[in-house]
Amino acid sequence: MKIALFILIVFPSYICAIAQDHDLSYYLDQARTNSPLLKDYQNQMLSLGLDSQMIRASYKPQVVGLSNDLYAPTLNNGWGYDNAVTNGGQLTAQVQASKSIVSRNNLATQYQSISLDKNSIGNTAAIARRDLKKTVTAQYVLAYGDLTTVNFNKESLDLLKKEETILKGLTETNVYKQADYLTFYVTLQQQQLLYRQSQIQFRNDLNTLNYLCGVVDTSEAATLPDPQLRLSIIPDAYSSEFYRQFTIDSLKNLNQRSVINYSYKPKLNVFADAGYLSSLQYEAQKNFGTSIGLNLTVPIYDGKQKRLKFQKLDIAERTRSDYRDFFLRQYGQQIATLTRQLHATESLIEEIRGQIKYSNALIDVNAKLLETGNIRITDLVIAINTWLNARNLLNQNYINRLQIINQINYWEAQAQ
Repeated sequence: MKIALFILIVFPSYICAIAQDHDLSYYLDQARTNSPLLKDYQNQMLSLGLDSQMIRASYKPQVVGLSNDLYAPTLNNGWGYDNAVTNGGQLTAQVQASKSIVSRNNLATQYQSISLDKNSIGNTAAIARRDLKKTVTAQYVLAYGDLTTVNFNKESLDLLKKEETILKGLTETNVYKQADYLTFYVTLQQQQLLYRQSQIQFRNDLNTLNYLCGVVDTSEAATLPDPQLRLSIIPDAYSSEFYRQFTIDSLKNLNQRSVINYSYKPKLNVFADAGYLSSLQYEAQKNFGTSIGLNLTVPIYDGKQKRLKFQKLDIAERTRSDYRDFFLRQYGQQIATLTRQLHATESLIEEIRGQIKYSNALIDVNAKLLETGNIRITDLVIAINTWLNARNLLNQNYINRLQIINQINYWEAQAQ
């Protein structure tokens, strides 16, 4: 019974703790799964597939039922509509079938328009996935940096508490003065405040990460593994999804020209009907019949709207070219700048690690001198603060390195 009770109490807590140990891939998967924007793009693709079917259906024979019933009485004194126009009335009950005659090239142009829209949305969705990955990764790295700071502050606090215990004993035996002990104790209290503040900051940034990914999680305990980001393969500008969008937009402009040209071509419709059409004036019982005909529309003059439409496309094409040229100028420059920042940060990290080695050695020496009462407390505090600053600087630059890698990887060959 006691064992069962122990399992009921401990095991759920264990599961809760394990559930919090999520790595970067987990959050990226959750963000992609829960993103309404990516779902929106997916639905737009499905909708365009239906548009293609609607075009195909619109050029099939269209069958409608028609009924037009009219009665126009003429009063005895001659008041009423002219009977020559109304025939006194009309009764219509027909079934009409019609079909638009369209060339294969015209139809292919309309299908191409939808295909280009699908390519555009698909490419936009791919860029949106990149944006989402970059945003979530940046927030994960930020939260991971907070957690690293929490762990470091805890380690520092434990070290200070250990030294404080030794110093307190030496103060009680009058090896050190009370003022020396208070000087060290102030440093200990400051570290306690930093530890609590770092815990609050980590919880806030972790909540933001959960919010971005659509993850509902209110538990207190959480650990984040090192994302261990590595540089991805960066393609040339012309192979990227960003440049592909300019290509798609150019093809859309060309396609729109074809659509405009075909809209000014003659349009031919074939129709046929069968049913009952009568004015009820003569042998109404025999007015069942059928008819067939053609409807030809030839554009002649539209107030020069066609030329204006082409001018708008010319403006759109110039705008597209300006954005493309600017992108090509900035692409390589941005990656080169980030790469230089990465190398400088990695070099600085190595220098900081070297300083930390000396700071660790100095603290070890000072700790031994403290046990014998042969060191000034101010010197010990200075040594500890130097070590704390170096460790904080190392953490900041390591996180900065991960953020730079994340920015470079935004342009990777194929974002997942």
